[in-house]
Amino acid sequence: MYFFERLVDGRKYRVAAESVWDPRTKQPVSRQVLLGPADPAPVADLARTRTLGTRRVGDIGALGWIAEQLNVVRHLNDALASGPVGPGPSAGELVLAVAVQRACAPGSKRALAAFLAESVPRLSCLPAEKFSGQAFYRVAAGLTEAQLEQAQIAIAREAVARFDLSTDVLAFDSTNFDTHIATTTPGELARRGHAKSKRRDLRVVGLGVLVSETGHVPLLHRTYPGNSSDQAVLASCLEGLGRLHQALDDGEGRTGQAQRTVVRDGGFWSEQLELDLDVVGYHSLISLPLSHSAAEQALASAAGRGRMKPLRGRLKGVRAARLVARVGNLDRTLVVVESQELLRGQKRGIAVALRNAQVALRKLSRRAAAQRSPRDVLATRVQKVLAREHLAEFVVVTIQGSQKRPRLTWRVDAARRRALERTRLGRRVLCTDHTFWSTERIVTAFRGQWNVEELFRRAKKGGLVPWGPSYQWADPSLRLHTFATVLGLMLVALAKLALRTRQSARAMMKELADIKATLARTSTGHQGRRPTVMIPPELSMAQRKAVTTFELARWMPTLSSTM
Repeated sequence: MYFFERLVDGRKYRVAAESVWDPRTKQPVSRQVLLGPADPAPVADLARTRTLGTRRVGDIGALGWIAEQLNVVRHLNDALASGPVGPGPSAGELVLAVAVQRACAPGSKRALAAFLAESVPRLSCLPAEKFSGQAFYRVAAGLTEAQLEQAQIAIAREAVARFDLSTDVLAFDSTNFDTHIATTTPGELARRGHAKSKRRDLRVVGLGVLVSETGHVPLLHRTYPGNSSDQAVLASCLEGLGRLHQALDDGEGRTGQAQRTVVRDGGFWSEQLELDLDVVGYHSLISLPLSHSAAEQALASAAGRGRMKPLRGRLKGVRAARLVARVGNLDRTLVVVESQELLRGQKRGIAVALRNAQVALRKLSRRAAAQRSPRDVLATRVQKVLAREHLAEFVVVTIQGSQKRPRLTWRVDAARRRALERTRLGRRVLCTDHTFWSTERIVTAFRGQWNVEELFRRAKKGGLVPWGPSYQWADPSLRLHTFATVLGLMLVALAKLALRTRQSARAMMKELADIKATLARTSTGHQGRRPTVMIPPELSMAQRKAVTTFELARWMPTLSSTM
């Protein structure tokens, strides 16, 4: 957008304008919106001045500035095949408005117009009432997964080029979100599966995200049915990963193909997937499940005296052991990493689980003594009690007696528990095809995987850019709603990078949200309508930096007077 002042009936007004390309007429279409009077504030009678409310400036202005740097609206319109310019918003404008709403004031699409109306910065020169839930559903109904993927890749390329993101290591993970869609409602995305919230009565929608190493900026995501496996999700993303690989090379201005690595958490390993990633140009780094045969071999090797060695540099205090082994039919480098923080957390979890198990075992022992549990039922219940937190490794249970008169005895084997803590707890087994990377580089690259988990925490209920509550029922609406949520997460992450702040994303957005204009209606002692003026707030040092970085004064010039 660009800004100018216009003289109307002897008064100056500030105007914002934008030029929108109409693909049908092959000509630009100009839009203008009046921001308010540009005259100096009138001399006011404070006794007759009343405040009328506030208008958002900081948070919407900052995210709108990031969207301008990425050309979000243009890329979305190009990829989503937006129609000719009409009286309503284009697909790009509508998706951007929903994304900013998710980040600043999460709510239903019905509240979108009211949200935009209470803001000084504009995401479009169209009136706020043009943005409605019905328009969102109409746009969603005509979209395909391929179009959304094309838009993601185009925006990711812009983000890498504009904000110098490091993409040599990309972290991938998946989660799912609860919906309240009825069982009888048709759809392929909302399915009953292994819900992360532990609820079994709701249908869930899955989300897989690929995140950059710096700033944990989401670059590619995929919405998938809630009953799909994590491995199948990554496999379905391979074609998009190949196109993203080329787009990131273009964004970074590389002449040759980069060597990128996909980092995944445990549960994603398969030999075929490793080969497929290599075909599309990616190296692999994964945390193997400890039950995997290769992981058990590596843990046994690392348990030997002097095998675990301290690392150097920023990882001082961390110990690791490295070896080369066969994982399936592939030669891989395995690194066993010891984390004291993980060990302490697992010990706390075991202590809580052991207390609960002791209570349950005493109860089962009394039932057995009272001959109220047959031997086979008793064995099944004991197995269920010991199924959590490695309890079966060191809690020794003995069931004697007949089928109808069983006797239950149990004890905690301290030696087994110490051996478990020494050889297994607090340790991860990392598996990679990188032969020449140092052990420190492998461990550092994997630790960046927490960025995706941090992103999911933001998108969960009560987070910064929450996915829910979602009021969508049809698959296209769910898919576009998820796209807008991830776009909101991307804008927030890039705003944090642009500010170069050490604050958390939540604290930064709260600081930006406090930059508000106060509307005051006053009396000048003259005839005519009482003028309404916008009073700028008093700014902190962090807010002054935000005003400069995101050019907020272009929307409200009086902000400069508070600097």
